[in-house]
Amino acid sequence: MRTIVLAFVSAAALAPPPPAHASSPDFNPVIAFGATREQIKNTPILDRPYRPLHVYGNTVRRRNHRGAAAPSSRTNR
Repeated sequence: MRTIVLAFVSAAALAPPPPAHASSPDFNPVIAFGATREQIKNTPILDRPYRPLHVYGNTVRRRNHRGAAAPSSRTNR
């Protein structure tokens, strides 16, 4: 019984994970260089493609897409 459990756990650990899919259809995993980079920099932030490690831009686009309002700096007194 112990051998069967060990074999099952080993097989599960070595099995390849299912393919991951980006949550956005315009997700672009390519690192931009040269003319492509300049084109992206000259594009308004809401129209740029989603890219990994671009936390600020991706967050702005997601909040805009979901319709979430930006937090207000005013406090209700």
